[in-house]
Amino acid sequence: MIRPIKIIPLLFLLLTAVAGKSQDVNILLAKVKFNIDKVYDYKASARMITNVSFLKVPDADVKVYFKKPNKLKIKNEKGISFVPKGAVSINLNNILSGGKYTAIDAGKDKIGNTIVRVVKLLPEDDNADVVLSTVYIDEAALLIRRAKTTTRTNGSYQLEMSYGNYASYGLPDKIIFTFDTKDYKLPKGVTFDFDDGTQNNRTAADKAKTKNGSAEITFHNYLINKGVEDAVFK
Repeated sequence: MIRPIKIIPLLFLLLTAVAGKSQDVNILLAKVKFNIDKVYDYKASARMITNVSFLKVPDADVKVYFKKPNKLKIKNEKGISFVPKGAVSINLNNILSGGKYTAIDAGKDKIGNTIVRVVKLLPEDDNADVVLSTVYIDEAALLIRRAKTTTRTNGSYQLEMSYGNYASYGLPDKIIFTFDTKDYKLPKGVTFDFDDGTQNNRTAADKAKTKNGSAEITFHNYLINKGVEDAVFK
């Protein structure tokens, strides 16, 4: 006699296992967010190196300002810093703030010698500018080593972070933004020197259509939770 397969108990066990895995990811995100939430504001001195193949952008000393919940500004008082608008508004605090997303465990990966947990974040708001974020978490240190974000209006970006003296606050010593320059809109009236002098008749916007770029920011020091005026972000 063939015994019937007990589908319902098996299904229950499967759903329980999936729920447990999802909960584990949310607990991990909560622990990472706890460190990030320690920072209400900061002012940092940094060195910024911009790499865009068709533009000559000088290295610059910059000031980086942050204030909760999502105010972030990079200031270069001696010139123009070439930074995509979306990149300065997409920061770790903004990605994790509010927890208004569905977290999906995407397994594990490796960054350098570090094993990281990959978590995909799907915003609950269908009209949100951010379509998808993927974070790569160092579980031992509770730090986000990499974050990839796709938006509706500002293209796609990747943030690569390395940490040192300020790791307990979730603040990196170095950030590398990478972006597709076709999604970057140059401010009206702003021009740069081109690498190839024979093609100066082409506009920066034309050349940006098929190019990639990056902005590397190395932080010298942070002043954390000392207060930052709202006027800085205007």
